[in-house]
Amino acid sequence: MYQLDTIAAISTALGEGAIGIVRMSGPEAIEYANRLFREKDLNQVASHTIHYGHIYREDQSIIDEVMITVLKAPKTYTREDIIEINCHGGLVAVQEVLEACLYQGARLAQPGEFTKRAFLNGRLDLSQAEALMDLIQAKTAKSMSASMSQLSGSLSSKIKHLRNEMLQTLAQVEVTIDYPEYDDVEELSNKALCQTALVVKDEIDKLLNEASNGQLLREGVKTVIIGRPNVGKSSLLNRLTGREKAIVTNIAGTTRDTIEELISIRGIPLLLIDTAGIRDTNEIVEQIGVNKSRQMVNEADLIILMFDQSQALSSMDLELIDLTKDKKRIVLLNKQDLKSSLDIDKLKEAIVGTSLIETSLMTDEGIYEMENQIESLFNKGAIESQDVNYLLNTRHTNLLKQAIRSLDAVIEASQMGVPVDLIQIDFTQAWDYLGEITGESVQDELLDKLFSQFCLGK
Repeated sequence: MYQLDTIAAISTALGEGAIGIVRMSGPEAIEYANRLFREKDLNQVASHTIHYGHIYREDQSIIDEVMITVLKAPKTYTREDIIEINCHGGLVAVQEVLEACLYQGARLAQPGEFTKRAFLNGRLDLSQAEALMDLIQAKTAKSMSASMSQLSGSLSSKIKHLRNEMLQTLAQVEVTIDYPEYDDVEELSNKALCQTALVVKDEIDKLLNEASNGQLLREGVKTVIIGRPNVGKSSLLNRLTGREKAIVTNIAGTTRDTIEELISIRGIPLLLIDTAGIRDTNEIVEQIGVNKSRQMVNEADLIILMFDQSQALSSMDLELIDLTKDKKRIVLLNKQDLKSSLDIDKLKEAIVGTSLIETSLMTDEGIYEMENQIESLFNKGAIESQDVNYLLNTRHTNLLKQAIRSLDAVIEASQMGVPVDLIQIDFTQAWDYLGEITGESVQDELLDKLFSQFCLGK
């Protein structure tokens, strides 16, 4: 186990609340707490027990009435001694208790340092630590469930199994190389490396197929609301978020920039983006917004294309239909409470293959049908929680793709009869890439970057 100093931090969100927690971890954690807590000798109490008392200043005055938890190594989150001081919530109490801990000799923890110690001490591997961050940031029950699965070791077990298969093959090849008197050693070694590379590559392909699903769970379905000015885009955003997120007026061009909000519909996370109404304009600021709207269409996972039934179809409407034809989209014919001036048959002909939902944001007409369609597009097989066992992030995906490239090189070289010692280089490289996912082969700079993304106190 790594011998590190003692760190301290506030582990609960800053602000008013019922409870605030100050956490210490390290070899001197219990001793530092004992100097502040006079009611009982914490060195003598059993591990995983909680004790009532007070935290005192150096002048013997009381800082706060607390419950203090003693957790002794190695059965702790960091595998070090841990003290958790449960204070009254609020900025002053927890800050003073933290300062008292620092005065005793503890160092203020860096963001994610408790979890980094858990990794360094073998409590978690790197993929589990990243899953913990995903769990903290989870916005829906589905993403939380997938994060919990990965935190429990689903991805770690899979990667370790693949690496073990590769290691056994490498060991087998090393043995055959040590006995060069056999004529078919080169052929057998090439065949073994190629066969294992094919098996491992197939398993990695299966993991990558889930990568996009995991991204949807983590980041949300990027949903862009698009249409001409005043078709009801901002009103739809406000209706779905349940608050006045966007300004709504009858003046064309009110929305100049994109407005984003993460919501959940039927358990599906949506990153909802309201865009500037698309039209020809000479106004510079509005034109920038229109250009950005067009850009957002290209990046979207889902398009909500809106039309105003009180206005006739225009060339711009037809352009938007063409612009979004290759995207998953939902088409809303809004303002059903107004007299119709739009040729519905012409619209249906233009959006052939996409169903049309008639809506009125004044009466909520069509909202239920729209939510049904979103569920149909993304929940039925696309991101079902039971199908997403591995919540892969960008780092995982890049490493898996690099491993595949190395395995492809192994397969190609084996079929060409390249000497086995050269094939081993690519095979070992693929093994190392997989090890970077769990942290079995990883650089310190990467660790510092990853854990710096955690909140302070975790």
